[in-house]
Amino acid sequence: MRKVVIILFCFMMITGCINKKDSKVNKDMVVIINNNRYDVKLEDNDTVNQLLSILPLDLEMNELNGNEKYVYLDNNLVSNSKHINTINAGDIMLFGNNCLVIFYKTFNTNYSYTKIGHIDNLLDLGNDSIRVRIEVK
Repeated sequence: MRKVVIILFCFMMITGCINKKDSKVNKDMVVIINNNRYDVKLEDNDTVNQLLSILPLDLEMNELNGNEKYVYLDNNLVSNSKHINTINAGDIMLFGNNCLVIFYKTFNTNYSYTKIGHIDNLLDLGNDSIRVRIEVK
């Protein structure tokens, strides 16, 4: 009986260590725009986990409405969109299940998005398309 308890305890310890190791998957992301590196504060959701699994990405992002850059990804991501009243400059969102959007101006909206993360101190990205690299930090 004592051996069974010891074996069970060892199994639980090993399983616990494996779970702790798996939960420490790197969840830091960097966005590089015009040679400027921005750290992204990520949300904790399935969309982010899926996005991280397909990085790095080199993207040509198009201009829209004087406040955002967007690109349709080759992969559909899990989405859990919610109505967002105010979008802030630096927000990174998913529109639908494959449209990645980086907002560079703050404004009110009636649209729904899945939150991915936020870039502090994002510069105005101008009116042209931009090249963006997104990678795990």
